[in-house]
Amino acid sequence: MDELRPELLRLLESGGSLVLSAPPGAGKSSRVPLWLLGAPWLAGRKILLLEPRRVAARALGRYMARLLGEEPGHTVGWRMREESVIGPDTRIEVITEGVLTRLLQADPELPEAACVIFDEFHERSLQADLGLALCLESRAALRPDLRLLVMSATLDVQAVARLLGNCPGLSCAGRSFPVETRRLPLRGMGTPFGPELWRHTAAVILQLLREEPGSLLAFLPGAGEIRQVAALLESRLPPDARLCPLYGNLSAREQDAAIAPARHGTRKVVLATAIAETSLTIEGVRLVVDAGLARSAHFDPSCGLSRLVTDRVSLAGAAQRAGRAGRTEPGICCRLWAKEEENGMRPQIRPEILDADLSGLLLQLAVWGTGGPDGVSSLAWLDQPPAAGLAVARQTLCDLGALDDQGRATALGRNMAALPASPRLARLLLHGKERGHGALACCLAALLEERGPLPRAGREGNGETSSDLACRLDWLCRGRDVPEKTRPRRWARRLAGLLNVRQKIFETALADQDALGPLLALAWPEWLAQRLPAPQPGQAGGQAMASFLLRSGRAAQLPVSDALARCEFLAVAAVSGDGSRGRIRLAAQLNRQQLEELFGSQISTEDSVSVSDDGAVLARRRQTLGSLLLRDEPLPRPDAGTCAEALCEFIHQGGPQILARLPWNDEIRQWRARVSLLRELNGDPWPDLSDAALLGHPETWLAPYLIDCTALRRLTSGRLLEALRAQLPYALARRLEQEAPDSWQVPSGAMRPIVYGEEGGPWLAAKLQELFGCEESPRIARGRIALTLRLNSPAGRPLQVTRDLAHFWRNGYQAVRAEMRGRYPKHPWPEDPLTAPATALTKKKLAAENKASRQGTALTGGAAHGPQAGNDA
Repeated sequence: MDELRPELLRLLESGGSLVLSAPPGAGKSSRVPLWLLGAPWLAGRKILLLEPRRVAARALGRYMARLLGEEPGHTVGWRMREESVIGPDTRIEVITEGVLTRLLQADPELPEAACVIFDEFHERSLQADLGLALCLESRAALRPDLRLLVMSATLDVQAVARLLGNCPGLSCAGRSFPVETRRLPLRGMGTPFGPELWRHTAAVILQLLREEPGSLLAFLPGAGEIRQVAALLESRLPPDARLCPLYGNLSAREQDAAIAPARHGTRKVVLATAIAETSLTIEGVRLVVDAGLARSAHFDPSCGLSRLVTDRVSLAGAAQRAGRAGRTEPGICCRLWAKEEENGMRPQIRPEILDADLSGLLLQLAVWGTGGPDGVSSLAWLDQPPAAGLAVARQTLCDLGALDDQGRATALGRNMAALPASPRLARLLLHGKERGHGALACCLAALLEERGPLPRAGREGNGETSSDLACRLDWLCRGRDVPEKTRPRRWARRLAGLLNVRQKIFETALADQDALGPLLALAWPEWLAQRLPAPQPGQAGGQAMASFLLRSGRAAQLPVSDALARCEFLAVAAVSGDGSRGRIRLAAQLNRQQLEELFGSQISTEDSVSVSDDGAVLARRRQTLGSLLLRDEPLPRPDAGTCAEALCEFIHQGGPQILARLPWNDEIRQWRARVSLLRELNGDPWPDLSDAALLGHPETWLAPYLIDCTALRRLTSGRLLEALRAQLPYALARRLEQEAPDSWQVPSGAMRPIVYGEEGGPWLAAKLQELFGCEESPRIARGRIALTLRLNSPAGRPLQVTRDLAHFWRNGYQAVRAEMRGRYPKHPWPEDPLTAPATALTKKKLAAENKASRQGTALTGGAAHGPQAGNDA
């Protein structure tokens, strides 16, 4: 590294940015910041050194202070979420990445900083990408003198240099010692992630400790595997070996103990996650055992869930791990995988921004002023945030009230962004403070932040960890099996200080447990859960599961033995599992009243109306919250208009079969046929009353006449005819009576109905004698259609059907007369029908009627002369 010092100082003196690549152990993290202390361009301002991990930040701060012969907090200090060791003379401030974002949001100019160093940038954390993007924008708009230095052991230097404006890059070979690589794969196992691998890991560790001197560092994917391997090693370690776990959720004291030098005459066995890959030199470690696995959170935008995924470490990460063995002396690295497996391992660590929940990032960008789609893409990113992840994040933040419809941060969103918590937990904290549940909110946020295992006191009787957050709250607040200064309790107190909550938080939180569900529900509104009726049997003899439906529409489940399995509603904070059905891991009970008070404005009320097969209207009122069905009950008085619409839709969907069930009668059928005849002759404006037309849009002609009907059978024939008549304007109704009358007066004086709608056209039936004297067939439709005449005998039996009455009189009548006069001798059968009087009477009755008519005429005439006679007298 020393040969790079003059060039590095020269490049930074000229301003701008720089990329530095050096292998693990080269000293870049501790030496470069100290080199810069004397640079004149600092002008009394600070160097901000970003470290991705808290344990590395503390260790680095202590080491640089020791190199200067000082205590931390003088020239060198550190600041992170839970602690701050800085003073008025601090010039090098080692900070974790989230601290940089908050400093930039507080003042985008970073007036107290002259240089920002991004260490271990190859880890590609979300916060590092965000911090660099904001620093680049700040430098472009406000601080052209701000120096940016990006350092890494394994990095695509050219890509980062391009991002920083094609800045120069420096590289060095480093000063690590040789490391012997041994390959000890687990043979014959179908999966590399199971208990057999942890037993194999423990066996390799014990073998190395027997054969080699020095301390040992083993890399495992997570805290659970560390506990498993520790349990396998605990009683089998050599007397001089001390077991030390090292992972993110440990307290600072426990983490510092893991990286501290071993006491004289002892050695350490450090079981660590990827936290120990970079920036840490553990004194005395010359043995490394690498299981070859890493665990990271992957966010699935399709279901809104983050899940921890265990996968192969990258080749770059494996190289970093092996380098731990050669920091201070030659060492050995045992890799528990075969050489050929490296063909499937990715070269570099996958950037967190591609797989993470982006709600926190988007909230910070909205507060920065670039939260819209165009704003996000305008920033400088090595990898653009995925559009799908941003869309889900934007919806989440809108649901939480952090963004408005335009994607701008609301006042609530700005307050949320100012808290050192995820957007969901920040929403929980602010709502808890606002509603007087601040102590409970702080304890709950601390529990959800840690999500560590519960002691036996917090488990179900069958040994399974309960999903009920009330159990964890009790565990935390009562302090059972929990040292006073463990991280959850310390973090709860820190949050209480930030929110200015003055109560005794643990005692107050215990007394306030009824608000647990509502607080959770506001932070995870899309994960409100409703129990479904029937439990699902366990697979392959497993335990039965209670089924729940989440507000988002996803299915979830709990063992029926869980205390929450019988609750109607749950506020859920954690769900695991892939596919369509997840396992509820953290939740709290929520009653119906609480749910409705919290989300009343979002509950949808829908009166749904359906029609049974027999045409009866079935009305129900449904209240839903997303996919949750809160109420479904009969509606005793459904809206009349809605009923009419439903019946019309029933007719429309049912087709001719349902249309035929309307109360048609002869009067309606004849009226409809009359209109149809005139439409056939004239077209528009006569309405189309065919079955197809009536079925096409029943709501336009029938709906107003179904207003009072709750069943199709309640529609009367009179109302149906009224509905059809309403389709004719007054002028057309008058024309209908004139051009297609419903009856015709035959010459005998009787009105005989005209029958429409049958094959052959309109027809009229009358006794033959009633048409005597009628020379031609009657016509309708302004003379365009001759009625078909059905000429009947005196007994009403058909004699002749004709549309040409004149032709019948000339050519057919005599034959009918000859045949019928003997059969019906009492009825007139004149030789000339055109001169005979039309009648429906027998000859005798006709003679009597004529006689009476003559007598009446005589009497009328005598009465007329009476007065005259009287005058003559």
